[in-house]
Amino acid sequence: MTEITQKITDYNNALLNTDSAITNLLATIINNNLPNATNKIWHGHPVWFIDGNPIVGYSKVKDSIRLLFWSGQSFDDEVLVNTGNYKAAQIDYTDINQVIEDDLKRLIAKSIDIQWDYKNIVKRKGELLKLK
Repeated sequence: MTEITQKITDYNNALLNTDSAITNLLATIINNNLPNATNKIWHGHPVWFIDGNPIVGYSKVKDSIRLLFWSGQSFDDEVLVNTGNYKAAQIDYTDINQVIEDDLKRLIAKSIDIQWDYKNIVKRKGELLKLK
């Protein structure tokens, strides 16, 4: 299993108490359930990748922590809200008690099985192809 990078730990710990608790929990659950993924700060936020393709990440937004699954619209899962022009979907958290580990495990499993090729989206001039 890949370790959570120090930069992600620093990102999480720099947030206020509630947000820090949420992000540390998310990082642990994601990392434990994506054992072959790499993680780093990407575009200013913690993101996990499989073979260079972004899978899941989170960020501090105005009043919550936003968890984003890049291919989440294809998961057909009621806990996700579609976002953006591609295939991403999200969940927003304002309290650590909203983080349901079984939901996250299910979504992470889907993120391994269902992937769109974001890694090459620029090279393909915005065309998004399904990998799995």
